[in-house]
Amino acid sequence: MPTERITFSGHNGDTLSARLDLPKGPLLATALFAHCFTCSKDIPAARRIAARLSSMGIAVLRFDFTGLGHSEGEFANTTFSSNVDDLHAAASYLAGRNMAPSLLIGHSLGGAAVLRAAGDMPSVKAVTTIGAPFEPGHVTHNFGGALSEIASTGQAEVCLGGRPFTIRKEFVEDVAAANLSTAIGNLKRALLVLHAPKDDVVGIENAAEIFGAAKHPKSFVTLDDADHLVSTPEDAEYAAEVISAWAGRYLDLRPPAPAPATPEGIVHVSEADTAGFLQDINAGPFHHALADEPLAYGGTNKGMSPYGFLSAGLGACTSMTIRMYARRKGWPLEHVSVDISHNKVHAQDADNRTGDKIDSFRRVIHLAGDLDDAQRQKLLEIADKCPVHRTLERSSHVETELA
Repeated sequence: MPTERITFSGHNGDTLSARLDLPKGPLLATALFAHCFTCSKDIPAARRIAARLSSMGIAVLRFDFTGLGHSEGEFANTTFSSNVDDLHAAASYLAGRNMAPSLLIGHSLGGAAVLRAAGDMPSVKAVTTIGAPFEPGHVTHNFGGALSEIASTGQAEVCLGGRPFTIRKEFVEDVAAANLSTAIGNLKRALLVLHAPKDDVVGIENAAEIFGAAKHPKSFVTLDDADHLVSTPEDAEYAAEVISAWAGRYLDLRPPAPAPATPEGIVHVSEADTAGFLQDINAGPFHHALADEPLAYGGTNKGMSPYGFLSAGLGACTSMTIRMYARRKGWPLEHVSVDISHNKVHAQDADNRTGDKIDSFRRVIHLAGDLDDAQRQKLLEIADKCPVHRTLERSSHVETELA
């Protein structure tokens, strides 16, 4: 998906670095993503979620908080409240582009920040948290023995994720004073809570407290074996799938009416796993599927094979064509099902004089209902008028170009 590298002014005027992931088609909504404590906008979970949402027509702005990643400013001078203010600055930037956010997504302490900020953002309709603490002060357990030094001297250097950070007394006091219970209770937005039971950074009990404090509509989904950073591709993909499916219920994702003579939309296929063959398939903002190859062919078997999709198209079109004809005739057809198998056969086995192999699709049609023999035979003939059947039987042209 297209991505813009942008900057905007943070809460105190420092330039914040951001990426705006845009849909290829019409812009249907905008999401704002807040990353975890001391992380950045480019963590794998953020990238994956942004990719999934943008494929649905939802633009995603993910940015580095003040003093982190590629943003300006001193991290030591930031607090939980300043992170919330940075979120408001990001929302203002989006509003200035007529893209005011309708969805907020926050990971870890970023989840606590979006819960605090959402009530003051009229455009927001839904909020998602991932591994978020119920009390922002929970983050101070990462400081260990440095807390006493911070209290006595005003600051201390703390190693977080293998990197040194200066933590000041103002941050500890601010985060300890932050209480989300009232903000969550007055959220008045749809809430999705994602959390992993084995999260050893922010315990699962935090999700229970957030969920308990919230009013409906609210949803909770477990991330099973995911770690706190949702670092594995499989877990990040699952989180992205859940958020995208859930968000569609609460955001107005109706695309604009197509112009006259506008062709059908583009089916977008993108690699989901460069080490294997897993592919993301998106047809417009509402339809998503996975394509893959079986384990025996080097794939991960998480989706149908390309030939499986081809067979599915033939089967679906066959069933639709039969139903349409029976409905028009008023015949008592109760149910249609179609079994498709695909093989490569020698051309001479298909009455072709060449020695090449060709594709052979075997189609078995099941018709249920009080149909007489003549009706059943006619429906069998109608199956051959299925448009996909005709496309497969006649030659097709594929035009290819580099983007």
